[in-house]
Amino acid sequence: MIGFKDFISEGSYPLWVKAATAAMVLKIRNLSNQIEKETDPVKQNILISRQNNLISYIEGLGIAVSTDDKKLMSRMRGIGKRS
Repeated sequence: MIGFKDFISEGSYPLWVKAATAAMVLKIRNLSNQIEKETDPVKQNILISRQNNLISYIEGLGIAVSTDDKKLMSRMRGIGKRS
């Protein structure tokens, strides 16, 4: 696994993709900690749902970047700003 500094300095992805991905990864990690600490199964499911949404955004960014789909990239950029 590469470090954060190496990840940011890679030239293959736009900076906003790197920043959005890093922010979502931090949110996912935070949600993982909350899920582990939560005792109420209903609240756990809500947290898992949020976590899955963030993971799907990261997957969408990966697909958009690898296919050079400009329309999908602009949609993912808009989603990244909202999360």
